Amino acid sequence: MSKSGDFDAVRADIVKLMHQPEYDDGSAGPVLVRLAWHSSGTYDEETDTGGSNGAGMRYEAEGGDPANAGLQHARVFLEPVKAKHSWITYADLWTLAGVVAVKEMGGPDIEWKGGRTDYVDDSKLPPHGRLPDGAQGSDHLRFIFNRMGFSDQEIVALSGAHNLGRCHSDRSGFEGAWVNNPTRFSNTYYRLLTTLSWKKKTLPSGIEQFANYDEDTETELMMLPTDIALTTDPAFSPWVHKYANDRNLFYNDFAAVFAKLIELGIQRDENGKILNSDNQLGGYMSAPKKKSRPGNPGKTSDDRAEGNEAGPLAKENKSFKAKL
Repeated sequence: MSKSGDFDAVRADIVKLMHQPEYDDGSAGPVLVRLAWHSSGTYDEETDTGGSNGAGMRYEAEGGDPANAGLQHARVFLEPVKAKHSWITYADLWTLAGVVAVKEMGGPDIEWKGGRTDYVDDSKLPPHGRLPDGAQGSDHLRFIFNRMGFSDQEIVALSGAHNLGRCHSDRSGFEGAWVNNPTRFSNTYYRLLTTLSWKKKTLPSGIEQFANYDEDTETELMMLPTDIALTTDPAFSPWVHKYANDRNLFYNDFAAVFAKLIELGIQRDENGKILNSDNQLGGYMSAPKKKSRPGNPGKTSDDRAEGNEAGPLAKENKSFKAKL
């Protein structure tokens, strides 16, 4: 085990588990970014609730939010890192993993500061409905992101995370990748939004998304209704075009907005020490590693309660072991 506070050692082990040949496009990177995003994006500025402190997805009340479907894979990928560095909190591990993943996939350096604690129970978890619904439009995007304190420009910049990963019909209901190389961070997402023709497509489930089929390569890419909304909204659209034409601008703005995202709900003093009441009362509280034995996923994924999410994933993730 590393020395408490040795985040560089944790970073190195996160890098080692990125390569996952049997998972999606061969990388755990995109789902680690989504884990950091969703563990932070529940913040409500008015009530000062939610955010990146607490690691609430350990509990079914938050982990079971339909918007978080599939993120159990990311959490399982990180369990060997938690086992090796038991001192780190899940809240710090999940946000750090997202930052490391972006960099390892060719993205910008993103400022990250530790000190988050893990909730000791589920009493402070945010309600469902605070995360974006890809089937909606620009008004919905503003409703979701303005609540967190993001501007129109920041909404478009953060949407650039769709350069990574793909949708799954058994998770979000949507299906496919946004870009041809979904494990490489770039501004391709914006360039494709502005240069390709996107036609509405209805999936067998009845869910609508947008598609572009390239007859030469026989490949199909997809966009969500919220992605297309960025191109039709008069305030969002200029930023889409700016990021399509200026990779460096996008990288700088994405680094700034992602750093802001993973600090949502965190209060620090001038020395960077977290002042949140949970941290004051309990200090740097690292929840114990989850149980390895299967349990009842209908209860909780927390190690101090009966049942966890390991059971349904035990066989599926058998080959997804971190290479530490």
